[in-house]
Amino acid sequence: MSRIGLLLPSSNTTMEPDFYQMAPPGVTVHTARMLLRDVTPDALEEMAGEAARAARLLKTADVDILAYGCTSGSLIRGVDWEKSLKSRLEETAGVPAVTTAGAVVDGLRTLGAERVSVFTPYTDVVNMHERSFLEAHGFMVDTIRGLGFTDNQRIGRVSREQLESFIAPAPVSDAVFVSCTNLPVVHLIEALEEKHRLPFVTSNQATMWAALRGLDQSNIDGYGALLSDHVSK
Repeated sequence: MSRIGLLLPSSNTTMEPDFYQMAPPGVTVHTARMLLRDVTPDALEEMAGEAARAARLLKTADVDILAYGCTSGSLIRGVDWEKSLKSRLEETAGVPAVTTAGAVVDGLRTLGAERVSVFTPYTDVVNMHERSFLEAHGFMVDTIRGLGFTDNQRIGRVSREQLESFIAPAPVSDAVFVSCTNLPVVHLIEALEEKHRLPFVTSNQATMWAALRGLDQSNIDGYGALLSDHVSK
């Protein structure tokens, strides 16, 4: 039995159910929360200050790997911020760690993506940070569109119909990234890949993928090409 320790924002109501749904037999998920109400740069940075406390709590559950389950919260201050956050978690808990932002980058690279279309529930201010982070990792961001939300509870209530009408990749993109661990999109990945004929990376899918690779797990079906074809090393 392998255990994933999941750190997530207190107002996130989507990531836990998604992780329970995606976890293959023999993998269990154990969570700790960090205070977050609104998705703004200052609030995200403040939330990261609780990461060490949450990691210490999960250490007592004898988890095998940590996952920092927040996209914007793991990239809001740039590439060095994400690397430092990952290192602090590993030092605190004594186990490997992944962040959502780092998992997304690795996932896109694994899929061979160079040009991406990005869709988020965020405001333009947060999207600016997301674009900068992806571009710093060498990706061409063909388009980035946000729904303009800061209320994390509202993000968790975005409907299937709203997402399907909102996501329209640029013709030149070779992959799509749908951002935010509170956005309910995991159950749509396969239909979106079929509709747009492109691989899709989503925050929760990528975080689970990175955690499973860290646990030497096998591929799992039902959540897009990243998990069905690229978990096994």
